[in-house]
Amino acid sequence: MNLRHITIDAGNPYEIAQFWSAVTGWPVADGDVPGDDEVLVQAPAPGPGLLFVAVPEGKGVKNRVHLDWGPTERTRNEEVERILALGGTIHEDHRVPDGRGWVTMKDPEGNEFCIERSEAERAV
Repeated sequence: MNLRHITIDAGNPYEIAQFWSAVTGWPVADGDVPGDDEVLVQAPAPGPGLLFVAVPEGKGVKNRVHLDWGPTERTRNEEVERILALGGTIHEDHRVPDGRGWVTMKDPEGNEFCIERSEAERAV
């Protein structure tokens, strides 16, 4: 089997896809437009894309599954600051003085995700 998409419920699929496109640098699929019930953020092959699907209810509880992201071009702290500027928020900060740890963040619709240290930071 192939994992094609990670599907995420959304109040406004196009708007939240724009946020995640900015976070990841991945494009929104050609033809997806505001008002669509499904909007795909396309990952580089062979990775799964992020598919945002409209649902009528808002997010009510903690995610049962979340994504852990490892920066490739920035440090963890730089990535957290960049995502804050894009509209994300910090939910829980698990950074410790020796540099280890991660930051649990929320996207503009409240979905949790984590920013870990980059490979370069973990190698030190």
